[in-house]
Amino acid sequence: MSIQIKSLTKEYNQQRAVDQISLTVKPGEIVGFLGPNGAGKSTTMKVATGYLPPTEGTVEVNGFDVLTQPMEVRRSVGYLPEHNPLYLDLYVKEYLRFAGALHGLSGSNLSRRITDMIELVGLGREQHKRIGQLSKGYRQRVGLAQALLHNPPVLILDEPTTGLDPNQLAEIRQVIRDAGRDKTVLFSTHIMQEVEAVCDRVVIINRGKIVADGSLSELRSASSGDGVVVVAEFEGNLANPDVLKTVSGVTHVELLTQGQYRISAEQNTDLRAAIFRLAADQNLTLVGLRQQESSLEGIFKELTK
Repeated sequence: MSIQIKSLTKEYNQQRAVDQISLTVKPGEIVGFLGPNGAGKSTTMKVATGYLPPTEGTVEVNGFDVLTQPMEVRRSVGYLPEHNPLYLDLYVKEYLRFAGALHGLSGSNLSRRITDMIELVGLGREQHKRIGQLSKGYRQRVGLAQALLHNPPVLILDEPTTGLDPNQLAEIRQVIRDAGRDKTVLFSTHIMQEVEAVCDRVVIINRGKIVADGSLSELRSASSGDGVVVVAEFEGNLANPDVLKTVSGVTHVELLTQGQYRISAEQNTDLRAAIFRLAADQNLTLVGLRQQESSLEGIFKELTK
């Protein structure tokens, strides 16, 4: 029950939206799929759900090929597209009953699944309303409930938390984490904190090509290159900031804000201990010292600029 994409290319007339990408998402893995607008995320997801045919390459979902076994793929996937298509005149339960029937659910089994999904995504107070009466955040919950309703082994979610407030975000993140225990989950988002909170792995796509693939720690390590960076905060600006460059291995010193300096050094330099000793020797008041990790946002900007 994995997603296997091999040498996938998708073209729209003369435009190549996805260019020879290969990607595997394993069972029990939650993968964040990141990229700027127009990078190819939604196109890749649409091909993986059987919504669009590939121009070249192969895509298998839960062991089924999207071209030769499209119905088996659709049965295996819970899909929430970027623009959540809902029938606004239907009531929440009415819509979920319709969606469940399309997947072959019926009777008490369908009723039980609807009740469970309403509780899981937090639609209890809104379940008797028409979908058109719901806020954007609650409509997203309806879409997520629809994606989970038939208990698919694979979830493909295109920006599933769009329109949610901070409390709703936390709840839906937990739903995705829980689903990831026994499902394959691929989801896209522009919210970097969401990826850091939920994902086992991050894949970044830019201009149709994958430019990064790994755990967050691996991406941070690769982004930092061969250097070490610390942020040292002193009581006020230093009269002579160049004194920081006298520390062995230091390659660059940058003033960030009042009394706060970013100090770069060669890899394997024990920079924090050296700065602490320097402050003591120079009678400088050191009020803060921390090693700086590359943020996911910074990594994203670096790889997609």
